Amino acid sequence: MLHFPIYLDNCATTACDARAVDALLPYFTQYFGNPSSRNHAQGWEAAVAVEEAQQRVAGLINAAAGEVYFTSGATESCNLALRGICSMYAGKGDHIITTRVEHKAVLDTCKALEKQGTGVTYLDVDAEGQIDLDELSASLRANTILIAVQWANNETGALMPIEAIGTIAHENNILFFCDATQAVGKIPVDVKKAKLSLMAFSSHKLYGPKGVGALYISRKDPRVKITPQITGGGQQKNIRSGTLNVPGIVGFGKACALSGEEMDADWHRLSALRNKLEQALLSLPETFVNGHPTQRLPHVTNLSFGYLNSNEMLSVLNKDIAVSSGSACTSGSLDPSYVLKAMRQPDDRAKAAIRFSLGRFTTEEEIDYTIAFVCRAIAELRKNSPAWQLRH
Repeated sequence: MLHFPIYLDNCATTACDARAVDALLPYFTQYFGNPSSRNHAQGWEAAVAVEEAQQRVAGLINAAAGEVYFTSGATESCNLALRGICSMYAGKGDHIITTRVEHKAVLDTCKALEKQGTGVTYLDVDAEGQIDLDELSASLRANTILIAVQWANNETGALMPIEAIGTIAHENNILFFCDATQAVGKIPVDVKKAKLSLMAFSSHKLYGPKGVGALYISRKDPRVKITPQITGGGQQKNIRSGTLNVPGIVGFGKACALSGEEMDADWHRLSALRNKLEQALLSLPETFVNGHPTQRLPHVTNLSFGYLNSNEMLSVLNKDIAVSSGSACTSGSLDPSYVLKAMRQPDDRAKAAIRFSLGRFTTEEEIDYTIAFVCRAIAELRKNSPAWQLRH
């Protein structure tokens, strides 16, 4: 039985898996201790729960438990990584390299760092959302301390060549930070294989609760140090002070464990459903895929419907299906997607984009309905589009 609106905006957030909810609920009432309270049983219980969750989170990304630090989410993790590195390594250099298609959590933080004197190189991408590795190598300077490149784009799902970037960073003794918020839990992520120095990710993108995320910080080859950005209490080895969100962390840990166990099955099922949806919608004339055709997340397709406007389409589509025109952080903007513009798409195509992102709870029945509904809606909207009528 269908329930409306059909949710196809899983890049924005995912529903918390009921199994993660079951795991975290007792830590609101039954095991409510502060894990920093080391003198009584309630504190010990909470500390053990945090340690177990830390091991689960670390296991999903092939890290050691002691390399995982909990935050309020990926935005805080990105800020902690970028600001913390620029401060700690200021004596070594003041230049970082990133891309023009990063999430705003990275781009806005880079803009703030520029105002403080940090030099930032913004790499261009091609029409499929990929950077040029030769351009990356040519951008390295003697004072470069950090490369910051996302694993998967939040609008198109395009995957960056992370292992190749990690090799370049490692060979040049430069730290490598990755915002892997869209990738962790959806595709295999191995921080060691990718030679990552730091990596940000978040619980609510992988069927865990909101309000909790993590920052991976390598402690060997290289051993990374950062300047804390939140002080007061000394929790988590003084890296990130503040009372730990035990229920959220427990739920995050359970969600990571489930993602590790079910990733392969989810990947095959969702890629098949995504392809079915995409192929059906591409049968509509003047419809295009934005991003890389193969190097992308299995559950995401970003489509531009020629001669229409994203906001106009959303006003109709969102009556029955929950989709977006891009990042939830920029959904209120009337400007064309900065990601699609960076991919050299013309304004009319960038303004006509809709992102469909499937999830663990998406059914084939929902996809079948979505195909029929979107095809009808697009045809009707084009009947009333002067630009479409003039062209056809």
